[in-house]
Amino acid sequence: MKTIHKILLISLLFIPFFSCKKNKIEQVEPYKPTPVSIKYPSNFPEMKIPSDNLPTKEAIALGRALYYEKMLSKNQNRSCSSCHDQSKAFTTPTANPLAHINLGWSEQFLWNGKYKTLEDVMLYEVEDFFETDLAVINASEKYKSMFKKAYNVEQISYKNLAYALAQFFRTMNSYNSKYDKWLRGETTFTNDELEGYYIFFSERGDCFHCHGTLLTHDNSMHNNGLDINPDPGMFEATGKPSDYGKFKSPTLRNIELTAPYMHDGRFQTLAEVLMFYSNGVQKDSPNLSPLMKYASNGGVQLDAQEMQYLIAFLKTLTDNDFITNPDLSDPN
Repeated sequence: MKTIHKILLISLLFIPFFSCKKNKIEQVEPYKPTPVSIKYPSNFPEMKIPSDNLPTKEAIALGRALYYEKMLSKNQNRSCSSCHDQSKAFTTPTANPLAHINLGWSEQFLWNGKYKTLEDVMLYEVEDFFETDLAVINASEKYKSMFKKAYNVEQISYKNLAYALAQFFRTMNSYNSKYDKWLRGETTFTNDELEGYYIFFSERGDCFHCHGTLLTHDNSMHNNGLDINPDPGMFEATGKPSDYGKFKSPTLRNIELTAPYMHDGRFQTLAEVLMFYSNGVQKDSPNLSPLMKYASNGGVQLDAQEMQYLIAFLKTLTDNDFITNPDLSDPN
């Protein structure tokens, strides 16, 4: 009997020791995400960032990993980067997705402008486009750890995925092309580039109405007269007949790299695009944008030399730093 009492006493003495040890193992690191500022030039417009998704080092790193993660797709065989190659300014030459450039300033997303924020369009991407299997993501120790550090969540949701991707997208910014350097007085234009600049920003080229800002787009939807019977475009998003045939006006930054062009990828070269705007505009296209001032003549009627000048200027919008930026490359 005394032996049994001794065993019980010894056992009780060890309980606090093991309890303390267990408590130490279960201690969790405090949630302390690292706030960061999105880098862009002072002459750019202010980027509006939602208060519930302010940028942090951890969330941006997470979004970057997800951008290149094939696990994001239902069949685990494609990622965002599958159709958005950095060397092509985050587009692909085999299709016509919008380039992932400076989207932190956009006010509508997709060609039909259906979504109004990065968070909303990313939610569409993971829920509907990729059909992400949350069970697969939640089974990943890597992503469970990264989401814990970035958003302090145990269970990863579609919203969590969308918010992380949006954070990375806000860092995908192009602002160091030859054009930018010229504006800063750091370089000079050739004669052809300068002539193209003057055509672009005058009624002769009529480009500046939609593409005259530093972002090289006007954050608007237009029917530019591609067809007499246009594709639905914005009508798909709003159901309004007055929106039929309207599409998002894209950025022209890195336009040299982002063929094919237009919402349906019908043009393979910049020369083809300029030929269209010169003499291919359909004046009877419904809801034709009033900015297409020369539609009654089929376009602006540029000659071959003027087109070459314009192409020379458009190539100054190529940003080699952007397409080689290691902070935007595959981290996996």
